Amino acid sequence: MGMACCTQGLPLLITKEHPHTLTTMNNLALTYGKQGRWNEAEQLNIQVLDMSTRVLGQEHPHTLTAMNNLASIYENQGRWNEAEQLHIQVLDIRKRVLGQEHPYTLTIIGHLASIYGNQGRWNEAEQLHIQVLDIRKRVLGQEHPHTLTTMNNLALTYANQGRWNEAEQLQIQVLDISKRVLGQEHPHTLTAIDNLVSIYGNHGRWNEAEQQFWK
Repeated sequence: MGMACCTQGLPLLITKEHPHTLTTMNNLALTYGKQGRWNEAEQLNIQVLDMSTRVLGQEHPHTLTAMNNLASIYENQGRWNEAEQLHIQVLDIRKRVLGQEHPYTLTIIGHLASIYGNQGRWNEAEQLHIQVLDIRKRVLGQEHPHTLTTMNNLALTYANQGRWNEAEQLQIQVLDISKRVLGQEHPHTLTAIDNLVSIYGNHGRWNEAEQQFWK
């Protein structure tokens, strides 16, 4: 009669570098971030990133998530250069592994555009938003919520450059599509109304701002 396996019925060995452990550490880092405990969140996320890179490899989804989370921590501290470098690393990998038009790739491009905007680098932010918008229009269509979000971001980029006419025309498109596709009371529609009111206000066009607000 054969001998039973000695590990039968025993729990799996979970080490410090096991993916489950890394996931738990990552969740704890996110909790620290939500509490504004940025130093603790950063140190724990750096540990997760180092171990994930070593154990799973730089191109593994868990590693890329850790890089994104660390970049987010840097963004919340206004450490734009460090956040930018991490997002560029993730973007290069995403492009190579998933392709230019994959939703994850486009999301990272959007994050990078946001970082440029927060630094006042509007031309660079604009080019990235246009790049994402062209792909989303072609792949998802003009009326998809992701497309509308990108159009909205581009309109805000124009507004931050004082290009009010371009911002207005694009925001009107977003509002018209959002009303028709998502409805008058959808959060995307209300955001588009708020942004258009803001654009009119910056022009001193208070009557039009008021009309949009009370429509």
